[in-house]
Amino acid sequence: MTTATHHDLLVLGSGSGNSLVTPEMAGWSVGIVEEGIFGGTCLNVGCIPTKMFVLPADRVAEAHEAARIDVTVEGARADWAAARDRIFGRIDPISEAGAAYRRDGEGTTLHQGRGRFVGPREVEVTAADGSTTRVTADRVVIATGSRPWVPEPFARALADGLPVHTSDTVMRIGAAPRRALVVGGGYIATEMAHVLSGFGASITLVVRGPQLLRDLDPSIGIPFDAIATDRWDVRHGTTVDSLERIAGSDAVRAHLSDGTTVEIDLVLVATGRVPNSDDLGLERAGVDTHPDGRIVVDAHGRTGTDGVWSLGDVSSPFQLKHVANAEARVVAHNLVHPDDLRSFPHDVVPAAVFGHPQIATVGDTVAQARERILADGGGVDDVLAHTQAFGSTAYGWALEDTESLCTVVADRRSGLLLGAHLMGPQASTLIQPLVQAMSFGLRAADVARGQYWIHPALTEVVENALLGLED
Repeated sequence: MTTATHHDLLVLGSGSGNSLVTPEMAGWSVGIVEEGIFGGTCLNVGCIPTKMFVLPADRVAEAHEAARIDVTVEGARADWAAARDRIFGRIDPISEAGAAYRRDGEGTTLHQGRGRFVGPREVEVTAADGSTTRVTADRVVIATGSRPWVPEPFARALADGLPVHTSDTVMRIGAAPRRALVVGGGYIATEMAHVLSGFGASITLVVRGPQLLRDLDPSIGIPFDAIATDRWDVRHGTTVDSLERIAGSDAVRAHLSDGTTVEIDLVLVATGRVPNSDDLGLERAGVDTHPDGRIVVDAHGRTGTDGVWSLGDVSSPFQLKHVANAEARVVAHNLVHPDDLRSFPHDVVPAAVFGHPQIATVGDTVAQARERILADGGGVDDVLAHTQAFGSTAYGWALEDTESLCTVVADRRSGLLLGAHLMGPQASTLIQPLVQAMSFGLRAADVARGQYWIHPALTEVVENALLGLED
């Protein structure tokens, strides 16, 4: 049976798209289409639960490192089942409450099912029971996010019932594995390797390239890779050829391209993510995509079809929740104020990797800054860069820190920061004054000398890095 309905606004996806509904839309009829768990990736399988698992893993790692400050901690361990139940005991009710609010709230309708375009601003939603609803709308926003990419041989192994997981499923397992194979060299692979090892798993990390997190500035990328290689069995320049179940057990044998095999209890595939755009019927809506599957939008979030917009991972070049939220605020304004369009704020976008050590980065690497300044008519000497060790500050002494680093990059001609790259405790917090300086066009010298930096707080590493540019 097919029913029909019309909305002023239809949103495909309940992640950042859910926040599009603002008080300025009072009186509008709003429909939200969601096939999966309400709340999207970040709430259910991404940023929030992963960081809730990261914290106990951090505590275990810190316990093992405590001897360097004359503290003995014996038997530190993290309880996976207890952590899992605590984490999802908090998250699942939030997801359910969000769905109930949109389903029962005034002015909103939750269409649960798979939405596909059948024409411009016309979507057919197929529910789990096979019933369909034809929904037309004056405005449609596509915010369907992205999903893990599972290449061969992992897709075949997954279909065969082997214990192959992605970040979408691994956090719901019953117990931490004793041995885990993590495939990938990006932020999900490194974060989840830290989580699984913190809960007791021995880690084999298979990386196709020569370095983990290869896009990082070398000042922190190279030492991070060295730290990870010392901590885990990292196989650079390696891929997985095949997987097989070991007879008489639930374990798996992985055959690697370096000619070796490893026996593991769980495989985590973290080889990238793809936009959820391939099964939306976009061709029937006249909506174009990039070669990588991302929906083509302009600076304001508009697709090439009148009244159809997009935001977040399905269209954005940044797979970051804070970017998706910012894009949602822009699109929400533009929907209500079509004559006063705002643009996506993509100029200064920070990111963090919540591994151990933690990493945060914003703006240009040194190499990118040189390329930018040379293209602008400057010279190589116009790029200023300085790397400051956390251990050179008073709080770093207290930590007995010998690994953590802060690199800042600036333009000598203007004195403006072009980039910042940190590796160490609370890097994602320490980078914020540098993000602020870049966002508001503050000169590095003014940021360093124009305010107090509390002594002996760890923030002094940022101050000293900025002062180091003057040398």
